[in-house]
This record gives sequence, C-alpha cells and structure tokens, in this order.
Amino acid sequence: MKILRFACLAGLLWLTGCATTGTTTDSQGNTDPSSSGTTTRSHTPLIPNGPLSPITSGRASGSQVASLSTPADLWERIRRGFAMPDLQHELVQDREQWYASRPDYMQRMTERSSKYLFHIVEELERRGMPTELALLPYIESAFNPQAVSSAKAAGMWQFMPATGNYFDLKQNAFRDDRRDVLASTRAALDYLQKLHGMFGDWHLALAAYNWGEGSVGRAIAKNQKAGLGTGYTDLNMPAETRLYVPKLQAVKNIVANPEAFRTELPLIENHPYFQTVDITHDIDVAVVAQLAGIREADFRALNPAFHRPTIFAAGTPQILLPWDNARVFQRNLEAKNQGQYASWTVWSVPTTMSVAEAAQRTGMGEADLRSLNNIPPRMLIKAGSALMVPRTTTTRQDVSAHLADNGQLALTPEIVTRRTTVRAGKRDTVRSIAQRYRVSADHVADWNDVKASAAFKAGQQVVMFLPVRMGQGASTSRSASRKPNLKATASAPTRKGGKPARKRR
Repeated sequence: MKILRFACLAGLLWLTGCATTGTTTDSQGNTDPSSSGTTTRSHTPLIPNGPLSPITSGRASGSQVASLSTPADLWERIRRGFAMPDLQHELVQDREQWYASRPDYMQRMTERSSKYLFHIVEELERRGMPTELALLPYIESAFNPQAVSSAKAAGMWQFMPATGNYFDLKQNAFRDDRRDVLASTRAALDYLQKLHGMFGDWHLALAAYNWGEGSVGRAIAKNQKAGLGTGYTDLNMPAETRLYVPKLQAVKNIVANPEAFRTELPLIENHPYFQTVDITHDIDVAVVAQLAGIREADFRALNPAFHRPTIFAAGTPQILLPWDNARVFQRNLEAKNQGQYASWTVWSVPTTMSVAEAAQRTGMGEADLRSLNNIPPRMLIKAGSALMVPRTTTTRQDVSAHLADNGQLALTPEIVTRRTTVRAGKRDTVRSIAQRYRVSADHVADWNDVKASAAFKAGQQVVMFLPVRMGQGASTSRSASRKPNLKATASAPTRKGGKPARKRR
C-alpha cells in the first residue's frame, strides 16, 4: 500500500514538472508565460487597476478580505453586512458631531437596543437586506418600543395607525402590535423591501419610509419635469426627511469606527437575547414574570404590545422571554398544577351605559374600572365595547379569538341635563311626552313618580331632565307657536338619569 502511495506521488510530481516546462522566471520571482515553448496568443487580463499582482501581507489583513470566522461581537457582524452606498453630504458630518458630543445618550440608546438587535440582524440577513437597516430604530425611536410621536406613530419602528393596519399590525383594546418586537420588525422590513422595489434606491426608500411613498413619488416627478436630478439629495423635502438619511449615515459611521469618534459601544454578544414561548391559556403578566423569575418591567420590555394585565392566548399565542429564563418558565408552568392562570377576562357591554352602571354589573369599583380600561371622566361606554373585568373562580373559558383580536373600547360623551318642567297637553301620556323629547318612558315615569302607562291631565306640570342644548332649543321652538310651556328651574345641571353633574373647572 505504501509503494502505491509513493507511485502516485511520483506521478503527480512528474505531471507538475511537465506543466511548468517552457516558462521562465524573472528576477522578482514572477513567471512569464510568453517564454513558453508553445506558441500562444498574448492576452492581458481586463482588470480595472491593471494586470494581476501578488497580494501583500498588509492587504491580506485589510478589511477587503472577508473573514470566514463567526464574529463574537454583534457590532462586527453588522459591519460585515453594510451594503448601502455611503451618503456624502455636509449634514452627515453635522449629525456625527451631534451624536459624538452626547456619549451618555449614545450609551443609553445602544444598551437599550441590545435586547432587539440580534433578532433584527437575523431577519435582515435572512432577507438579504443591508444590515445598516438594523440601525434605523436608533433614528426612529432611540430603540424605545413604547415611543409615541406627536403624530401618533408608535413603537421602535414608528408605525402610524393606518400603515400598521395595512401591514396587519393589530391595534385593539388589549394590545398594539406596532410595539410588538417580532410583528413590528416583520412589518418594517416588509415595508422597506416594498419601497426599495418601488424606487430602486435605498436612500429614496428610506425617505419614503419617513415621508410617505406618495410624497417621494411626487417630488421625483416634479424634478423629472423640471429636468433636475432625482436622487435623495436632489429632491425638495421637509427638514425632517432631509435629515433622515444623514442621521442613519452618521450612526453607521460611528458604528463602523467608534474610535474615530471617541465613542465606546457596549458589548452585544452575537447570540439571541430572547426566545419565543408558547402559551395555551390566558395568563396574567404578573404570573408569567413570577414563573420566569424575572421582573415584570423586564417582561414588558420584551413584550411591549400588551396594554392590560392579562395576556389572551387566542390573540397572542406566543410571548418573548430572556433566553435563560424561557426554560425556567416552562418548567415552573408545568409544575404549577392550577386550573386558572388569569385574573381577568373580557365582558362585551350589552347596551350603552355609564361607568357606574358597568362597575355595578361587574362587581368592581368605578375608579378601578376606569383605571383598568383607561376610561376618561364624563364618558359613557357604548354597546359592544370590550371591557376587562375580574374573572370569577368558576370561569374556565378563555377569551375568544374574535374578542382577543378585535375587541375595542368605544366611548361617547355623557349628556349633561337640566331639570325642567313642561305642560302636558290634551291626551298626553308618559309615552307621548317621552317620545316627543326623545327620552325613555321609564325615566319620565320615574321623574314624576307615576307608572309608565299613566296619562297626564291637560296643563299638568311634568318634570323632565333634558339635555341643556335640547331644552334651550325646545323652549325657543315652542314659544313661537304658543305660550312658553317649558320652564327651567334654578337647580344645577345634572347627568343623564337625573344625577347631579360635577362642575367643570
């Protein structure tokens, strides 16, 4: 066997010698194919910078040569994926100086991003998108998933309500997916890919993400009509959009070379921060945090979409937990032999009612019901609204998927009324007067201490609690045809149902 190996090796050496026969080597060690014994047509490689030359050790260690090793630092992984053309503009230098002169702000912002960056980079690489886009939430929200702009854009990717709906980000009484880490990242990258497909340029795609695709399209058409350029720096844009890409470029430059800006980036290791965990039953946020061994604030940092103290499994079948705590949660959940994990459920309000009436029906205090469901003062709850209410010990059924995904709280202003008296005409009854003034017959009967089927004598004074504007309108219209029969008393304004109203300050 050894003899066979030596024979093969000798054969290879002989063939190598034949292949190099007829070539000469210059004094510098470069081979010269033109001196070959065989006649060949001379050929100069078409290389932009001239013929090929040996690579030097300095160039071999430069940034042009990609390393095959996996970086331990996520920042290095992001740098390797930079693929967008650099924007050369004076505003970039201005923003670089702005960020570099605020090291505390940069530190807080980058530390906050450490929970989310790995997932975003993974998604970008999976889609083949430039990793610069992982830095975009620094510009949008400073990586704060609870951020809300003055224009009502929400989440770390800052989705407007309508755009969020377009990209299937649920916004209801219990959660806002514009803040959800996974859902909002998916939607943002979908949107950016769509915009890049429309404009064929990442800078224009980013301008459209900030300003709107229609606005960018019209600005391009205007410049085309005027014979002007249609690049990002050529368009006439609002100041915010004008600064948008320079801000991203500035952050990119700092990440690419933090030492040049005397900036220190916190270590973000190149591995997942969180893990998805399935839930099969409605469960309180506090219970999740307890079983996972984390603070409730840490849970909400990874699951910022939840509005309420209970997670409804039908609408949100997965939650995010820190990588090391996910297994702890699953083990403790299996060990917790209890049939109910949620303290709250959802009640669909059958008719429009006051907060006090809803509180009475659900066994809650009015202040607690207002606080839990974010109901402001002087509002009625409209029929069909989804209210979070205490879950009884006998309740076994979880909230339905329809309610979990579509439940909304609809409110209407509470009507302020004033006590008035009207004169009954011939053949007037409780029902006829109630119909005339568009109020409940039961209320009219209650206000006058009579039955709902009772009739009034002609000229009898009937007590009414009418909306202030309605009462004034009725007085004016009726005085035009006959003697005034609607008299306002000196009593204070009241709310619907005859209860005294609070004074507005």
